[in-house]
Amino acid sequence: MSYYTIGEFYCGPGGLGLGAKQATIKASDGTSLSFKHLFATDYDPDACKTYKKNVCGECNVICTDIKKLKIESLPYVDGFLYGFPCNDFSNVGETKGLKGKFGPLYSYGVRYIDLKNPKFFLAENVSGISNANSGSAFTKILEELASAGKKGYDMTVHKYNFDEYGIPQTRQRFIVIGTRKDLRLNFEVPAPTNKLISCKHALTHPPIPVNAPNQELTRQSKQVIERLKYIKPGKNAWTADLPEHLKLNVKGAKMSMIYKRLDPNKPSYTITGSGGGGTHVYHWKEPRALTNRERARLQTFPDNFEFIGSKESVRKQIGMAVPVKGAKLILQCVLKTLIGKKYRSIEANFDSRFVQKLL
Repeated sequence: MSYYTIGEFYCGPGGLGLGAKQATIKASDGTSLSFKHLFATDYDPDACKTYKKNVCGECNVICTDIKKLKIESLPYVDGFLYGFPCNDFSNVGETKGLKGKFGPLYSYGVRYIDLKNPKFFLAENVSGISNANSGSAFTKILEELASAGKKGYDMTVHKYNFDEYGIPQTRQRFIVIGTRKDLRLNFEVPAPTNKLISCKHALTHPPIPVNAPNQELTRQSKQVIERLKYIKPGKNAWTADLPEHLKLNVKGAKMSMIYKRLDPNKPSYTITGSGGGGTHVYHWKEPRALTNRERARLQTFPDNFEFIGSKESVRKQIGMAVPVKGAKLILQCVLKTLIGKKYRSIEANFDSRFVQKLL
């Protein structure tokens, strides 16, 4: 088997990492091609332990603040992956963009690319990044990525709707694939499968094993249980017909996901990694929040993938991850691109004329 080496920044628990590990293709001569991890890094100790246990026990998992990482000492890899922190780009929150605490952290990935000149990179972030700082944040990031390294990079920028690719969750994310200019490669966006998978099917076919890890139930108060009994599948605390004593006393914006029950016939709404009462994703029938194992199913992690840490730490890890099967599909297409193998594709939905101006 032949392989391309990869490294990862902001690896989290391993959504991208496990997707890369599972991505394998056959070359025209019958040779199997895959990826081999050399290093991964994150600042969260629990996420690092989860990654080490489930993704690459043999590779170097570095748990440190990215600002303290000696990037120049890291080895060259053929492919560099990084889902840089999205906190300041998310539509949920203040959307500080590059002016926030986390916004500038993308630059450490650019520095690695500058120093090591990998054959390709994959950068991932939330859909809200295109609006941050009135659009200027994403423009700046793309400009720096396109001109990084000694050769610069040809880029394909696409906002993926993961439910269109068989992920049982409506999750939108920008994925940027850059290929080094001297390689003269053209990554094309893989065509959607357009096979929608409902959250009910995902959580019940097959049933989750009784001994699966991270399956602890959340303790619900009597009031929450009573409130959920009034909320129909697909409805939330604002759209349900609630008795006065069960209504929420909240001023300002009313988030649609608050105490929202899943619609069993549709993909789940977006799994998040944080948030207070009412944001934990709620079962369509039972008056309770989903378990972390169920959330992980909707993120397409296998049932034997064990997350390390407290229940809230695990919730955060799951919510921040890239869906495993989505990452696998995209990275398989990266492998095909590297060897010139064709696959079904569509045009990127981000303005290609804008991207060309950066190249």
